[in-house]
Amino acid sequence: MDYSLHTRIRAGDPEAFRQLFRDHARLVHRHAVRVTGDWTVAEDIVSLTFLEAWRLRAKLRDEGDSPRPWLMGIAVNVLRNTTRAARRHQQALRRLPARETVPDFADELVGRIADADELAAAQRALKKLRRSEREVFRLCVWSGLGYAEAAAVLGVPVGTVRSRLSRARRRLSKLAEEELGRRGEPLPRTGQVQGGRTSAARSHDSCEERSE
Repeated sequence: MDYSLHTRIRAGDPEAFRQLFRDHARLVHRHAVRVTGDWTVAEDIVSLTFLEAWRLRAKLRDEGDSPRPWLMGIAVNVLRNTTRAARRHQQALRRLPARETVPDFADELVGRIADADELAAAQRALKKLRRSEREVFRLCVWSGLGYAEAAAVLGVPVGTVRSRLSRARRRLSKLAEEELGRRGEPLPRTGQVQGGRTSAARSHDSCEERSE
């Protein structure tokens, strides 16, 4: 196995970090958007994740053919640590007087609005799961990581990832149906968010194929 990229990252090679960013920034951003429901906050998460990756670069081990699980592990920890601050920020924003917005009929904006509605419903359902189940679901279903990669991110056995994901999918199917049913909207299959430029993550089946 060629671990030259891992070695260069540990050494603080700027070009290696640029490659790391090019290869994985969009994955981290998509994951952060689906966890937080906020594109701006997600951009902050990306910045914090790569800053932490630089700070923790010496801890990258020569395991696997990609530093992706290591990086996503950092992203998950950043999200855990910033959830409370983000909640306080959102509460503060809600106390501010509403501002008039300029109508924008661009296709991208329309797609984002549709995505946001479905994403909000999925997030409301996800909040009713245990944190361990939420994290496994987000990594495997929304961000497309395989079982082995998710296990490396979370520091748990592969079998634990499988069982947590199975429980999460069963519970989430019913919960999301209830959330969307309140609004009279159809349920996206397997809890995935569809539409817009940022498509939903891979299905559970594709996740399994990647891990085997």
